[in-house]
Amino acid sequence: MAFLDALKERILIGDGAIGTLLYSKGITESCFEHLNLTNGEKILQVHQEYLQAGANVIQTNTYAANSIKLANYGFENKVTELNRKGVEIARSAVRDLDAFVLGTVGGITGLQTKNVTDEEIYRSFEEQLDVLLEAGPDGLLFETFYSLEELKNVISLARKKTDKPIVAQVALGDIGVLYGGIPVNEALTTMIESGANVVGLNCRMGPYHMIRSLEDVPLFDNAYLSCYPNASLPDYEDGRFYYQSNPKYFGENALRFRDEGVRLLGGCCGTTPDHIRAMATALKGYKPITKKDVKKKQLVIQVRRNPNESQKPIDEIAKERTAVIVELDPPKQLHVNKFLDGAKALHEAGVDAVTLADNSLASPRVDNMALGAMMQSQVGARPLVHLTCRDRNLIGLQSHLMGLHTLGMNQVLAVTGDPTKVGDFPGATSVYDLTSFDLISLIKQLNEGISFSGKSLGQQANFTVGAAFNPNVRSLEKAVIRMEKKIAAGADYFMTQPVYCEQQIVDVYEATKHIKKPIYLGIMPLTSSRNAEFLHNEVPGIKLTDEIRSRMAACGDDKERAEMEGIHIAKSLIDTAIKYFNGIYLITPFLRYEMTVVLTQYIYEQVGYNPSLQNQV
Repeated sequence: MAFLDALKERILIGDGAIGTLLYSKGITESCFEHLNLTNGEKILQVHQEYLQAGANVIQTNTYAANSIKLANYGFENKVTELNRKGVEIARSAVRDLDAFVLGTVGGITGLQTKNVTDEEIYRSFEEQLDVLLEAGPDGLLFETFYSLEELKNVISLARKKTDKPIVAQVALGDIGVLYGGIPVNEALTTMIESGANVVGLNCRMGPYHMIRSLEDVPLFDNAYLSCYPNASLPDYEDGRFYYQSNPKYFGENALRFRDEGVRLLGGCCGTTPDHIRAMATALKGYKPITKKDVKKKQLVIQVRRNPNESQKPIDEIAKERTAVIVELDPPKQLHVNKFLDGAKALHEAGVDAVTLADNSLASPRVDNMALGAMMQSQVGARPLVHLTCRDRNLIGLQSHLMGLHTLGMNQVLAVTGDPTKVGDFPGATSVYDLTSFDLISLIKQLNEGISFSGKSLGQQANFTVGAAFNPNVRSLEKAVIRMEKKIAAGADYFMTQPVYCEQQIVDVYEATKHIKKPIYLGIMPLTSSRNAEFLHNEVPGIKLTDEIRSRMAACGDDKERAEMEGIHIAKSLIDTAIKYFNGIYLITPFLRYEMTVVLTQYIYEQVGYNPSLQNQV
């Protein structure tokens, strides 16, 4: 009987985790797929143990046997051998048995930043699929896909190559939703439309959460349901993940899976032959259900009015008039009075926001969220908080954003962050769970009231998201392409690195004049010749003209004269900038806020705007 014909008549039992069982046998090789070549007897033994436990569907030991993942171990040239051998071993295990072999393909894109292109991923999948299909499994199993788009693409790719059955399974972000907030029902429908015959869930969660996630899923007319839950939520000890041993619990839940319409039931991380035996025993004699009542649940998300909602977002201000935002770096020491004095002076000068960097140059400073809250409550200045991908993992980033929302700070700048090796603690870890593109998308998702995992937040956030634009690069064209990608991710406006040449300002305008999002052009006054030479020679991408360097050098050791010259140079740059840009981003050097106060006042004088006489936005 063919695989789909068998599913039509009965509930099939899948196998459990291969890696868990291998590890329990004392095999700790980092690449389990490589065992197909070096220790095929052990893989055969694993398959046999699951078949003896009651499984009638086993998967090949090829989950990560693609060139991208194998490259982590130096085996990227063994894709053909590993996949072909994986099918061969599984086929020998089911010989003369009423059982099926599925060629397994695992997802490539995880939750962390991917360092490969979509084209490379596509080629990697195609290479693995060609080998598996040639080796002759009864069908294909796509499992542990975090990206629905990636899974949709690989299903479509496989369907062009074969009419064999396709089982496709996604990993949940939270109960009932995928990462990005996509409802399970919507995701499964997309998978069916792409060509899958069996659709379902695997990994990430145990039976309880998976059963709850399937409650809203109807029975499909043109596809069957599958589920491969983890043994439990994982624990972590001595550098490895552990799962509870709970076969009895799996047996008790097997009928609940059947009541939700599951026809292919197996196990994922932490499950063993004992778990599979318990489910097979519990389901013995039971037929699959053919009718299911689904009660639709309504998701209610409240729209919360922000304490600062009367203030227009930073991007909107620059669309109406010349707007000024000023960066004031949080101090490296615990004294914050000078910072607050600076914030007060800038607020009184009429700046539209005071921006606070997030441990700039990878050096620890007073937390910008704490200072933003103090500045907001004690001074009345509007904080624009920078948020870097470097220092926080995905959990920390979302938590930080939720804290900002709670404090009423809704203006943020999403940046990648300087690598730790440039800062005070070069041995510290750079996290980079996300890129700046990912972070922008995450923030926009919070504005929909949905967490990154897909869970409802109960309220919508209302962040305005700025993005960085570096004009100090060899190829301005490539920088603009990157800018456009950030717009696609959801960026509302841009802040540039400091520019020190009038012609460069014109060049930036010409390269970006098709961009509809506001651009705040960065200008940072110089404080001394040493400061000028440091920026010119040591800061990547910043180059000063010979004229500017000579003017600063002529000031010698006269600090007051050097500051005045720095202000004069900045004013000249401002004169050009306000002809082309409605946003000016002043960067305060070394907390010398008196300089940026003067420049703020100068900008408003030049454009004829008096903040003290007009309604503040």
